[in-house]
Amino acid sequence: MKEFDLEQSMKEGMRRLASGVCVVSTVEKGGARQAMTASSVTSVSMEPPSLLVCVNRSAAIYSSLMGGQPFSISVLGADQQDVSNRCAGLEDGEARFEIGDWQQCTETGVWYLGDAQSVFVCQRAKDIEFGTHLIMIGEVSRVLVSEAPISSLIYVDGGYL
Repeated sequence: MKEFDLEQSMKEGMRRLASGVCVVSTVEKGGARQAMTASSVTSVSMEPPSLLVCVNRSAAIYSSLMGGQPFSISVLGADQQDVSNRCAGLEDGEARFEIGDWQQCTETGVWYLGDAQSVFVCQRAKDIEFGTHLIMIGEVSRVLVSEAPISSLIYVDGGYL
């Protein structure tokens, strides 16, 4: 095993941790949509049903999420690399919604990917600020699950698997 300085070792170590790829989306109070790609999403509890997502404070979606609006987490399939790239790239706001099967939740107004592996509709329940990121815990109010075979998009070593 190699050991670098702490920052480099952290980066090299995390490149070896495979993660599912998700898109987090929300709607600002004024109606503008925001979305971002996230690989740091995990379940927290079944009682109440909840997930957490880590959001960099410099991300465009950060202020929208802090507004308390509902948000969705769409778990991407292996064939959705283009959606992941779009929501992680330089495009912002509505441009991120030009690719993908975006649908609107009638109960909350939040947008989600209709062809995702699964979708979690959440309400912000608790925040933890740490370093450069916000750890946001969302209480899940609705889950949609694809009937297609499981084929998740995985991110590891700086690329898709």
